Amino acid sequence: MDKVEKMKQEKQYEQYVKQKTPVHNVYVNMFKAFITGGIICTIGQFIYNYCELQKLSKEECGGWTSMLLVLLSVILTGINLYPKIAKWGGAGALVPITGFANSVAAPAIEYKKEGQVFGIGCKIFTIAGPVILYGIFTSWVLGFVYWIYKLL
Repeated sequence: MDKVEKMKQEKQYEQYVKQKTPVHNVYVNMFKAFITGGIICTIGQFIYNYCELQKLSKEECGGWTSMLLVLLSVILTGINLYPKIAKWGGAGALVPITGFANSVAAPAIEYKKEGQVFGIGCKIFTIAGPVILYGIFTSWVLGFVYWIYKLL
């Protein structure tokens, strides 16, 4: 293949890629993420404030808030609404604790037909497993380094 033919082929490929690549508006995506994350955080704040009205401690309020947000996320994942929210809101729905709960619940729901052990048990941590594993391992390593530092 000569140079002219190769350049022509590369140009055609670039045009094909440009035609097939979706166009995203970064500012619109940031706005959607801001709105979605803001709504999730506002719901969390309402739960926290309600717990404070019930005279719970700060730790209990935080625990109930996290627990209820995770529960809400799993329910919305189960009725196939959270993936639609995440598609629209992007990182605004995936970064908070609700996104983590969705990443655990979605594979479990998807593979439940495979059974309790080989379906739910094996697939539940498909996405979240590495995050949990490396998070715990990293915290252990950093704790060990800190402990050694304190000994010196």
